[in-house]
Amino acid sequence: MMQLYSYYRSSASYRVRIALNYKGLDYTHHSIHLVKNGGEQHTPEYKALNPQAQVPTFIDGNFLITQSMAIMEYLEEKYPKPRILPKNLEQRAYVRQLAMISVADIHPLNNLKVLNHISGEFGITREQKTVWYHKWVQQGFDAIEKLLDRSPFRTGPYCCGDDVTIADMCLIPQVYNAQRYEMSLAAWPLISAIEQNCLKLKSFIDASPECQPDAPEDQRPAFLKGHS
Repeated sequence: MMQLYSYYRSSASYRVRIALNYKGLDYTHHSIHLVKNGGEQHTPEYKALNPQAQVPTFIDGNFLITQSMAIMEYLEEKYPKPRILPKNLEQRAYVRQLAMISVADIHPLNNLKVLNHISGEFGITREQKTVWYHKWVQQGFDAIEKLLDRSPFRTGPYCCGDDVTIADMCLIPQVYNAQRYEMSLAAWPLISAIEQNCLKLKSFIDASPECQPDAPEDQRPAFLKGHS
């Protein structure tokens, strides 16, 4: 049985949940609350699984792996249908390029660990933290929007034609976070359209933070309240 150690608001966990859902793979969810009790990721038991004290951690049988991109690539190679990376070499490179802007450029500067550090170490205000957050999202989304606009591969509803790829799976969690920090998508119409198209898919809906078993009861959709 596959197991995923996850936190409902973790962007990295969100990506992996989408990939697992899209490929129709069943897994057991283990909640690692990144805030409660000083952060459950810091317990000795969890750090024995993931020395970085981060989520997600993924286990498939006797194989354990961390890092969302590595997990998604593993899923693609072991469970290749439906594909989340194009067969075409150039399209595959393009998709990875888009994914890495979300994963390697936007997210590391805006994740909980960094935000907590700059708040605690430098004493910045909530307003200053929001300015910091918006700056890096804007830079990343500006680049993604331009790449989408000029790409010959953006011929359908998603980042790369008619098929969902890891580019979409990495983008949607960043869009979710941007909106949580009260950012409008008006400046990025292509990103906005892709988000609307992805959120029509059950794999994306079911992976959303509010639909996770560790989401606070008052944030969960009405049809899920009272269920774990």
